[in-house]
Amino acid sequence: MIKVDLKGTVKEFEAGVSAADVAKSIGMGLYKSACAARVDGEVCDLRTPLDKDCTLEILTFADKDGQHAFWHTAAHIMAQAIQHLYPEAHFGIGPALETGWYYDVGGVKPFTPDQFAAIEAEMKKIAKEDLPIEKRTVSLEEARSLFAGQPYKLELVEEYAEKGWELSVYKQGDFTDLCAGPHLMSTGAVKAARLTQATSAYWRGDSSRDTLCRVYGVAFPKAGELDEYLKQQEEARKRDHNKIGRELEYFTTVDCIGQGLPILLPNGARTVQLLQRWVEDTEQKRGYLLTKTPYMAKRDLYKISGHWDHYRDGMFILGDPDDETKECFALRPMTCPFQYQVFLNRKRSYRDLPMRLGETSTLFRNEDSGEMHGLIRVRQFTISEGHLILRPEQLEEEFRGCLELAKEMLETIGLAEDVSYRFSQWDPNRTDKYEGTAEQWEEAQSLMQKILDHLGLEYEVGVDEAAFYGPKLDIQIKNVFGKEDTLITIQIDMLLAEKFGMHYTDVDGKERIPYIIHRTSIGCYERTLALLLEKYAGALPVWLMPTQVMVIPISEKHHDYAEKVHKALEAAGVRVETDYRSEKMGYKIREAQLKKIPYMLVVGDKEAEEGTVAVRARKEANGGTKSLADFIAQITAEIESKAR
Repeated sequence: MIKVDLKGTVKEFEAGVSAADVAKSIGMGLYKSACAARVDGEVCDLRTPLDKDCTLEILTFADKDGQHAFWHTAAHIMAQAIQHLYPEAHFGIGPALETGWYYDVGGVKPFTPDQFAAIEAEMKKIAKEDLPIEKRTVSLEEARSLFAGQPYKLELVEEYAEKGWELSVYKQGDFTDLCAGPHLMSTGAVKAARLTQATSAYWRGDSSRDTLCRVYGVAFPKAGELDEYLKQQEEARKRDHNKIGRELEYFTTVDCIGQGLPILLPNGARTVQLLQRWVEDTEQKRGYLLTKTPYMAKRDLYKISGHWDHYRDGMFILGDPDDETKECFALRPMTCPFQYQVFLNRKRSYRDLPMRLGETSTLFRNEDSGEMHGLIRVRQFTISEGHLILRPEQLEEEFRGCLELAKEMLETIGLAEDVSYRFSQWDPNRTDKYEGTAEQWEEAQSLMQKILDHLGLEYEVGVDEAAFYGPKLDIQIKNVFGKEDTLITIQIDMLLAEKFGMHYTDVDGKERIPYIIHRTSIGCYERTLALLLEKYAGALPVWLMPTQVMVIPISEKHHDYAEKVHKALEAAGVRVETDYRSEKMGYKIREAQLKKIPYMLVVGDKEAEEGTVAVRARKEANGGTKSLADFIAQITAEIESKAR
């Protein structure tokens, strides 16, 4: 017999009992809604046998990991439906996402929305059959036989076998897939599914390889939940920065320039400039030293840092990377190895530490084309990057300072309530992905956990989400569609200083290696702009608006007074435009409202005579009549306070 701890209640079962059977013993309602299990903190299949004392959580669709198992199963159902309708299809990978899943499919013409209904109907049939889902481990030879005719699966089979990984497959009816799981017990739980879009993606993210069709979908246990989700998505589309940002002329993209390379139009460039100036000024007050480093470097630099070995596929390389007889350069994916040269510029002592280096950095990353999304996921971006070089005993205080700065930034721009925190750790089973020894990682992660716990921060743990040189705190945020991305990151690095030969003379006269914190304060400016456009539906806080006031003269004879108002606002540092066009008043007001301009000042005979302005505020139809001086005092105070 074994003891199973179910959230504080301990029950005894025969060894070998499955998590599903434990759920069934508690109640059929729980069993029917169960999606996966968590055994001793590890998410696993409901089929998992329990052979020793353990803690057990039964995960339903209400749990994030339960949703992932549900959507992973739905991805297999979709692939099975595509196999029925298009037997020539070749399947790549089909992971669960934050909301739904995608599956990469080759061997067929790219799918269009016109084909979605037929695939959905076939998925419904498969779900109605309530096919049992079976998992088993197979040999390399059996895997080769099972996936004969499936070139992408065979490639994965060979790769996994070479790495010594277990080859597991899941079977439902006539469909078998190479997969680690977890999955539902049968297909019947997937009551409502909808395919949402189809895009193109390179196999394994490599532009030199096949282009596949990436089909996205979402599913729910109840039809009503799908209906509610679709309503939310419709509202999300209205707030999508891709729509709002283009309509309000914050950015555009051009095919002949390239995917993931947006152009910030004057409105977007102005808002980003305002954010950058504010961040740089705030960092200066906190003791940061400003640097400006090159956009590219020889491969030699990246070899020292480890990026050449661990991040090369994500870099834009100029020249032949494999020809050691010729110079080869790469655009920088991050600034750390460049900023280290500031520390290395001369001999350092403990008196120089902590050294806080900050830079508004333009970075370049060769992102997968299928992941590109407006301003949120791009290939060239600008970031508030910084590195703190310090003594070990300064680590906790400086980490706290980095977190406080990030929180101050988020609170000011109004995103603080929308973020969550993730403690990103290494995966000890993937040593090829990380620098350093297990002992070094254990020390770094223990230090970071101690700091986070001292700060009382609530966080989730993300295994295999660390940087290759150290653990990190990721501040996560979701866009309007529920897709989660990292906005801000704070990383502890105990490895790279030694690789670069960084030393300082300590109080006792001995040479020591410093610790390093990699951090951003507001993250990627393009991503932040996108999230702000979505958060405020384009109506940004007044201090961030490209145009804060629109002056609207009633007729041509009021142009002189309108110009006087314009100049007075401009002299006070207010960003102002004046609409001198011979259009009707109502049209000009509506157009200013559509542009989300915070204040419209209508001026006519009365206003010109009295030195006043008729205020129409974005938040209210009629702001009353104010003296020009009073309005200037009001708006400048609002801008200065960064009111939301």
